This record gives sequence, C-alpha cells and structure tokens, in this order.
Amino acid sequence: MRFFHQPALLDEAISSLGCRAGGIYIDGTVGGGGHAYEILKASSPDGFLIGIDADDEALHAAAERLRPFRERVRLARGNFAAMGDILKDLNIDHVDGILLDLGVSSHQLDSAVRGFSFAKEALLDMRMDTRQEFNARRLVNDWPASELARILREYGEEPRAERIARAIVAARRDKAITSTTELADIIVAALPGRGAARRIHPATRAFQALRIAVNDELCNLDRALRTGMDLLKSGGRFAVISYHSLEDRLVKTVFRDFAGVCVCPPGMPVCRCRREVKARPVRRRPLMTTAAETAANPRSRGARLRAVERI
Repeated sequence: MRFFHQPALLDEAISSLGCRAGGIYIDGTVGGGGHAYEILKASSPDGFLIGIDADDEALHAAAERLRPFRERVRLARGNFAAMGDILKDLNIDHVDGILLDLGVSSHQLDSAVRGFSFAKEALLDMRMDTRQEFNARRLVNDWPASELARILREYGEEPRAERIARAIVAARRDKAITSTTELADIIVAALPGRGAARRIHPATRAFQALRIAVNDELCNLDRALRTGMDLLKSGGRFAVISYHSLEDRLVKTVFRDFAGVCVCPPGMPVCRCRREVKARPVRRRPLMTTAAETAANPRSRGARLRAVERI
C-alpha cells in the first residue's frame, strides 16, 4: 500500500522552527515527508534537511516526496536518538532546527502486516524498525506477569493492568498469542461488561503500552531531546509534537530543564540546584489541534506542539 501520513499541526510546526534560507534542519521522524517538504520550502533556496526515520518504507516514501529538492536533502535510516551520530557521518556540527513528530503514522496503523492495530488481523509485531529482533509477540509470550503489568500501568496508564497481565499469562499457557485480534479479544474478555461503556476500545491503552515498550520510545525520546539540544546553534529551535500524556510530560519536563527552572524545595533562601539555562520557550503554552483539524484528521486528536529556542 502507498505510504500515507497526514502531518498534524503542519503550519504551527513550520512557524515554530522559524525556518530561514540557508538553515540546516533535522526532521527526526520524516515519515512520508509532509513536514520535511514544508521545511524545505520555507528554507528556500538553499536550506538543507536531514530526514531520519527507523521505518524503511517511510524513507522510500520521503525520497519520492522530496525528490524536487534533490541535493538539499539527505535521508538516513535510524532512530532519532542517534541524530548526533548521523550528523557526525555528514560532517555537520550544529543545526538551526529540529522537529520530532512522535507516535505512529497512519500507514503503520493501516498496514496490517505491521501489527500495530487491534482493528486488523495480523501477526503481533509493532516494530518501528523491522531490523530489530524484539517484537510484541515475544514480549507478550515471554515476559512475566509482573513485567507485563508494569508496562501496561506505566506506559499505557491502564488502571486494570494486573488483571489484563494475568489474563495474558493464562491464555498463553494453552497456546502462544500470535495475532493482534487474538490479544485484543483476551483484553476485552478480561474486562467483562465494560467494553460498551468505554469511550475508547478496551485494548487501546494496552496496545499503546506494548508499542512503547517494544520500541523503547520514552528512553529514545529522552536521549533525542538532550542530544538534540547540544546540536542546536544559538537561536536554533527544537519543536516536538506529542500525542499522549506520557510523551508530553517528558517533553515538558526536559524543556523545563533546558530553561533552567529552579527545582529547589520551596523556602530555600538560595538556589542550590544551579540549573544551566540552555533554552527559552518559544511560547508559554503548547499549541493544540483545532476542532477543524481534528475533524479533517481524527488521528491528530490530542496533538500538542512544544518548542524551545537555544540561547
């Protein structure tokens, strides 16, 4: 199927980056090239973009989408956490802007073979990078109930994590859990009488948690945020679009660290945390999708954009 991803907060992201002619920019989640295309347009005639993605299908789509910009683009396969190494290979020391659009693309959700969605029958997989050996099938069938419950609780904020974990372990005693719909049915059965009353499908939080664990998303995001700040020139911008509270809290916390916000206990006469000020917020509050954008692109619901500028 053709790679498709409709970028959220497109105009807001480009504006937040403050793109200019001659600037060097990183799109750490280049996907189908939607944001990247607009970055290159905004930095014409000689802006340069490094597009990074762990998904090989995304890179092929981006290469086609960005073909008109030719030598102004370099694409690299990898995790955005390794952006420092990717720049080193290109002999680039610093950049003018970095964009991360977190989460799963529409293509990954809609492609049954990727195993991200409980809405389609597929082998459990959930790997962003298909070169990676570890996948959701191994996690669900090999990890103990205590670790499954921890993942569901911490990464999915699932209030019935222990109950779902026990149900998974009980089901896999009979046979290995191999498909997305099989796992979703186990989760629904573990929560009897509650599916119809829920605003979201009962498996939504669990699938989110498993995907985050399989791809080590939060650790990679933390590393990317801290690495990326050191790669920015003075005046460079770092913009991040997140889609759920775990991502947004992490981005907010790390950006506050960069802003040097004091974390000393209240009442301390002298600041002792001595946080280094590396950046300032581009705006006080995050930008969010409008009702009109959400109606046109339902998967953008809940998207938040935060941005800081390197001092």
